[in-house]
Order: sequence, then C-alpha cells, then structure tokens
Amino acid sequence: MTKTAKPTKTKQTPPDQTQLPAVIASGEQTGQRHPHENLDRASRAMVAMMSGGVSPHAFTEAWSDWALHIARSPGRQLELAEHAQANLAKLVKQAISPNTDVPPAFSPKPYDHRFRHPGWGKAPFNAWSQGFLAVQDWWDSATDHLRGLRPEDADRTRFMARQTLDLMSPSNFPALNPEIIERTLACKGANLAEGSAKFVHDYMNTIAQLHDPAPKGFEVGKDLACTPGDVVFRNDLFELIQYAPQTDKVQAEPILIVPAWIMKYYVLDLSPHNSMVRYLVEQGYTVFMISWCNPNSDQADLSLEDYRKNGVMAALDAVYAIVPDRQVHAVGYCLGGTMLAIAAATMARDNDTPLASITLMAAQIDFLEAGELLMFLDESQIAFLEDIMWDKGYLDRPQMARAFSVIRAEDLIYSRAVRRYFLGKEDLPSDMGVWVGDTTRMPARMHSEYLRSLFLENRLTAGRFAVDGRVIAMKDVATPIFAVGTETDHIAPWRSVYKTQLFTDCDLTFVLTSGGHNGGIVNEPSAKRGHFRCSHRQAGARYIGPDAWVKKNPVQPGSWWPAWADWLKAKSSGVSSPPATGAAAKGIAPLQSAPGTYVYQV
Repeated sequence: MTKTAKPTKTKQTPPDQTQLPAVIASGEQTGQRHPHENLDRASRAMVAMMSGGVSPHAFTEAWSDWALHIARSPGRQLELAEHAQANLAKLVKQAISPNTDVPPAFSPKPYDHRFRHPGWGKAPFNAWSQGFLAVQDWWDSATDHLRGLRPEDADRTRFMARQTLDLMSPSNFPALNPEIIERTLACKGANLAEGSAKFVHDYMNTIAQLHDPAPKGFEVGKDLACTPGDVVFRNDLFELIQYAPQTDKVQAEPILIVPAWIMKYYVLDLSPHNSMVRYLVEQGYTVFMISWCNPNSDQADLSLEDYRKNGVMAALDAVYAIVPDRQVHAVGYCLGGTMLAIAAATMARDNDTPLASITLMAAQIDFLEAGELLMFLDESQIAFLEDIMWDKGYLDRPQMARAFSVIRAEDLIYSRAVRRYFLGKEDLPSDMGVWVGDTTRMPARMHSEYLRSLFLENRLTAGRFAVDGRVIAMKDVATPIFAVGTETDHIAPWRSVYKTQLFTDCDLTFVLTSGGHNGGIVNEPSAKRGHFRCSHRQAGARYIGPDAWVKKNPVQPGSWWPAWADWLKAKSSGVSSPPATGAAAKGIAPLQSAPGTYVYQV
C-alpha cells in the first residue's frame, strides 16, 4: 500500500477551470483566458447572490421547453381543461353537500403536515385548503412528462410550480389559517409578538452568518459526539479519532468510518442511546472515525484527489500503523461512501487489498438517478455555483442548507416558519436537529470536480473516471460489500443506491431500510422502530431489478444494525486484545481527547 505524506499548508488561490485535470474539466475550453472573463464572473456572482445561487437561465429554459410543448399539444390542453373542470366539480360538490362526514375530495401528500389542524375541516377554511390542494393536483398533472419534452425540464417545471404554490398556501397567512387564529385569540396576540422577535433574531443571524449555541443538553463533546476516544492523527484535511474499547476482547479487524464532508461527522455519534460508533464499540470493534476540517478560503484548491489521497488513504495508513498486519472494515456514509468506493476501486486496480469489507450507507456510485438534487444541476447551474465560489474559494453554508431545504419546502421552510413566527413556538431541540444546523463549507475546486465528474457526467460507472491518469472501475472490487439504501431518501434515492449491484460483481449484501437519508441510517436497535429488507448476492450472480428485489425479499421488523454487526463479524477473523491507542513509536501518538478540534470549526 502506498503511504501518503502529510500535506503542508500553503496559501492557495481560488481555482480556475484551466487548472482542472482533463478528466474533470470535460467540455471546458483550455488555454489562456481573457482577463475580462473575471468581469463576467463577478457579474454572474452578483446575480447569484440575488437569486439565492439558482441559475435563472436553467429554469427559464425549463419553463420555455414546457410551455412550447404544451402549446403544440392540443390533446394535452383538452386533457388539462377536463382535469380542471373535474377538480372544480369536486370542489362544488363538496361545498354544497349537507353531509359534513364526507371525506375531503383532495388530500395532502403524506409528508405535508400543513393542514392537519382540525380547524381545516371546518368552513370556510376547508374551502381554502381544498382549493389549494385542487390547484396543486392540477399542476402536478400539467407538469407531467410529455412526449418530446425533456424529462428533466418537466421535473424542474413541476418543482418551480410547487415552490410557487407553497409560497401562496393559505396556511402561510394568519387570517386564513385556523390554527394561527386560534392561537392568537388564546394568547391575546402574544404569539405574534414572540414570533416577530424570533423572526428578527433569525434574520440577523442569517445576515451575520451566526449560529445560536446548542440548546442545553445538546452540547457537542459533552452530550453529542461523546463516545470516549482520542485524536491520534491530524493533517490539514482531517483528524482521525480512535475510540476507546469497551470490551475485554475486540474483533481483530478494526473499522474505519469515512463520513460525508458536507456535514460534521457526529451524525454517526449522536447521543449515547443512538450513536452508531458507541454501538459498534460495545459490539467489540475497534473503531476509527475521520473528522473532516471545515475548509476556508486558504483551502480553495483542495481537490477530489486530495480527499482520496490525503484523506481516506492517509487515514488507512494511520490505522495500519496502529493495528498492523490486519485488514480493515471500511465504512462510508453519503459522499464519504462515494469517496470510499473510488478509493477501493483504485486499490483494486493497483492490486492493493487492505480491506476486509466495504460498507456503503446511503452512498451512490451511479448518479443517473440521483434524485431531486439533479434538478439543480446542469452546465448553467454548475457554472453559476463556480462563479459564487470563485471569489470566496468555497461554497458557503447557507447555499448548502437551502438546497436541501427547498426539496421539502412545505415542511422544512413554510411549516417551520408558521410554527415559529406566527404560532410563537420554539423548535423542539433534538440531537439530529442540532447536527443538521451545524453546517460546513465545500472547497471550490473539490465541489466543482464532484458536481461535474460525478453528478453531471456520471464518470465513475461510465468507465471515464481516472485516478493518477488511469481509469478505475467498480467491477475490479472483489472485497465483500454491504450496501444500505433508505426508502424515503431524497438525496440518495434507494434505487440509485441499489445500482451498486449493477456495477459490481463481488459478494454483496443489500439492505433497504425504512426512513430517510439520515433517520434511516441512524436507527438504533433500542428504538424498536422501523423495518428493513435484506438480501445476499454471491459473487458473479445475475442482476435482479429493484422492483423484483422488493417482491422477493420480505420485510423484517426493527433496526438493520444487528444484521450488519453479524455480517461484519462473519467477515472478521476472530477476537484479540484491544490495540494500544495510537502508535507513538511510528509517530502516531494521541494528540487530545475526542471529539478533537475540527468538529468545532465554524
């Protein structure tokens, strides 16, 4: 295994596309750029600040494509007119019906909680909510896929229509929302005064880029990320935490966890009762965790290759120094899983076999069906993001948080705003909520490379992703894989995660668990909630499509963690005494107690 050198910290300049390697900067013109292009970039960056980082061209193009295809489709126009008439008839029938026990004609989507208050079932509020849902239903039909219309433009148009409707929902207006009226009467208007104070507070925090301190009982290092351990290695990119053993004997093979760098690592070490790290340590494993730095403008030129070589590979080198002559169970979550897959494919290409197993949790290697995030990504949108990052050297935290929030705007934006600013209610603190608010930045060059090479061009499974000038392929990976998808994941849809089976030939266990991107992964056995499906595919077996797979594999109640722990144990060679903390003789000595310093960077 090739050892990685500790990187030196140097002053770096924001990246220019001419500096990107050819494998990443596909389609970009090379050569000397005219200095006036900086004026163009500055102008586009200014527009991006006013548009919230969304490219106006991308969405204008989608509207135009949709409108032109609708205009030349008289049959579809008649269909939509009939749909509108049918919806109107349902509304009129319900309005004049003397039977108040009749179920509503239109129901909100399962994740839409705006109309749950009993007041929405009474006049005139029921007419307003039903009218809104009828319009929403019509727009869902109007923006459905149409022959000749690019599917991504149909999806974008639907998304924009949904955003507009969510803004105009009657639940957002105090005079139209029965819950706000009821609360205001009960509190004699105090809720509105309290909500106004909260709005001013949140607005000032947004402008000043400030974070409120964690609520009592949710302090990082004390209540969260509190599994005992030590930082045993540090470079400019990450700290490596080695957790203290909690059993007399441990499995001989250690575990290295590679979290996503888009958020802090401690989603996998939340409160003691739902910490995946603590669970693994209690099961008798030596666990190592990468804690990524929160990059600043000095690190703008960090690349995907830096995250592989000076991140994943450097961490593996440190683990091998501490636990020599043993293979490693490598675990990757979200983007960390994608990077782990790239590292594993590179090691397989180079005949380097240091891994005992690979676990990919909500991690994609193919991005053709990467979910609703793809609505934000095309050449225009990525260029727009690059111009935003061009000045600062990173993508700032608000842009990242906003992109995830708007996917479920009705719940994550508007319902929260109504609850906080009109009802005057505080957000209920939770460990997951504190973690979600603890956002990070993304280095400009790495983020550009990631979006272009993986999301936009899907190079990893297309056989066009090169490391050190040579293409890698997931087919080369012979290490057993445990892949986890979550049923309601909107960031890494489970069918996209499932395609790991399509692009690998190794022994593979696939789990589909209930929940979303975060809640489905953090599903501790003590909660006794949820369910999962599990299957094992032997190396070289034939591929089964996702729908057929669901029918073939029955639901099992509870958490998937015990099944995973059993799988890890089966891939291990037995137990031994716990290794020492660090390896001082090899220059890897404990530096400080966990969770280290990088987790506190803001």
